[in-house]
Amino acid sequence: MNKKLYFISDLHLGLQSKQEEAEKEEVLVNFLHSINVTGNELFILGDLFDYWFEYNRVYQKGFFRTFTALDDLVKNGVVVHYIIGNHDFVHKNFFEEELNIKLYPDSISKNINGTNFFLAHGDGMVENDFGYTILKFILRNKFLQFLYSLIHPDLAIKIASGASKKSRNHSAKKNKIEKDGLVDSAQKKIDEGFNYVIFGHLHKRNIHKYKNGFYINLGSWIEKPCYGLFENKKFEIIDL
Repeated sequence: MNKKLYFISDLHLGLQSKQEEAEKEEVLVNFLHSINVTGNELFILGDLFDYWFEYNRVYQKGFFRTFTALDDLVKNGVVVHYIIGNHDFVHKNFFEEELNIKLYPDSISKNINGTNFFLAHGDGMVENDFGYTILKFILRNKFLQFLYSLIHPDLAIKIASGASKKSRNHSAKKNKIEKDGLVDSAQKKIDEGFNYVIFGHLHKRNIHKYKNGFYINLGSWIEKPCYGLFENKKFEIIDL
């Protein structure tokens, strides 16, 4: 059987208007239905939602069809991996226990049929970005997460949503004038022996050949829904 690997990143569900989000989810659900073939694998490289803060017994409403489509994938034998991104403020056990999706806090190093992949969201991997390194440490701090969870969910999610939008707007302005700072990190991974280094985070679509490998950035669904496909030793980014 011809195994296909699919990659998506930075959908930021919940960021835009209600109409735009409905259209985006329609595209996403149709995509998930189209890859629902036993033996395929799907890698979500962070920021599926524009913000995700999970409580022990509460999760934010909306996007029910997305959860259902993901559940159908897993039940049909598609392995789904989720790498936590910088807008994934708190993940607990919902994705793993309810959807049987594998969660990864930072990155995946994986050999598939003789091809070495290094997969990460990309946050914290730009060299000398000390400000974000400190911010990431704060956001991932379990005690601070516990204190935040004491806030009523309606208020906590409202705060998270506002903070997420401000963070994305700041990053968008910054990225317009800066080069792709993940290229250097990707090249180092290729020097270590990886054939494909795949990131998201910067919202800059990129396929960059370096020595015997490739750096891939999947871009963002805010600009244009797309997915990465690896099949028959070839990688491409396909618009939806």
